[in-house]
Amino acid sequence: MFRSSAFNLAFYVWTTLLAVVGLPVLLGPRRTVARFARVWQAGIAFLLRHLAGITWETRGREHVPDALPVYAMKHQSAFETLVLHLLIDDPAIALKRELTLIPLFGWFLIGAGMIRIDRTSRSRALRSLVAGARAALARGQPVVIFPEGTRVAPDAEKPYQPGVAALYLQLQRPVVPVALNSGLFWGRRSFRKRPGRIVVEFLEPIAPGLDRAAFMGLLRDRIEAATARLTEEGRRQLEHHPLG
Repeated sequence: MFRSSAFNLAFYVWTTLLAVVGLPVLLGPRRTVARFARVWQAGIAFLLRHLAGITWETRGREHVPDALPVYAMKHQSAFETLVLHLLIDDPAIALKRELTLIPLFGWFLIGAGMIRIDRTSRSRALRSLVAGARAALARGQPVVIFPEGTRVAPDAEKPYQPGVAALYLQLQRPVVPVALNSGLFWGRRSFRKRPGRIVVEFLEPIAPGLDRAAFMGLLRDRIEAATARLTEEGRRQLEHHPLG
């Protein structure tokens, strides 16, 4: 709990400092804002390692195609959102529009080119998602979407939302499934961080051409099978960790 408290305090100090110091960056080009976000997240990674005892490794980067893909990422923790610029270069993340209304923080989200989803109705949500993704790809940004639409604890189940299928069918881009086990070390809405090594694994991409049902079934099967494997690996690690 002491390590978690130290991390939380340092995180808010670091984030506030960068938000204030970085205000002039918002006047520059989008790519500059994205690089600044990477600096912020590199600082978070440093704090996670040295205060919370959390590190990570990535696997399967050989599966990422040369053409800009759509990443469909498992979402268990705040971790993957706070280091995403370190995992994927210059991502455009699909997120609810309300987050961009937060003073300072929301301005940086807009400046970095995030995809704002209008959730006032299902049809508007899908239209804004696809339009934002098209614009991001045209700028040279890969798209990141969390298929479940929210953080889901390890071993819990939640239906995959239609947004990822809309991107697959309308953008005609390869979709790279991404599995992880971050929820074991930094739980959903949990204050406590458990020391250990998170694994983020890029899986074999799904090429365009499948119908909706086939795509959704294959995507879910790949992500959930890999996530279950990584979860078991993470649990074995925690059993042997002196502070786990």
